Amino acid sequence: MLPGRMNPRQMSQMMKRLGINIKEIENVEQVIIRTSTKEYVFDDAEVTVMDAQGVKTYQIAGKPRVVERKEEIPEEDIALVAEQTGKSKAEAKKALEETKGDIAEAILKLTEKQ
Repeated sequence: MLPGRMNPRQMSQMMKRLGINIKEIENVEQVIIRTSTKEYVFDDAEVTVMDAQGVKTYQIAGKPRVVERKEEIPEEDIALVAEQTGKSKAEAKKALEETKGDIAEAILKLTEKQ
């Protein structure tokens, strides 16, 4: 029984009358929430969608694994910085990692050392 002595069936009927539909997404394998610094990975998550007056809300139930994100520097960026500065790709990659992928700052950093 739910609070107020209402069983789940009554609650479902009441929510339908209010224009609220709840549906579970089946066979969810994984849900990933990415932020700028971390990834929250939910394996075998239960995902429920609540549609209330055209606004969909997704609820994720499960235990996340928190993974730190490592910035991946595109090879084109490394090549560009190396070409513009005359430095090796290894030096260009290191400068890009230190500047968090900022191409202009990496170029300035490498040219100031000359």
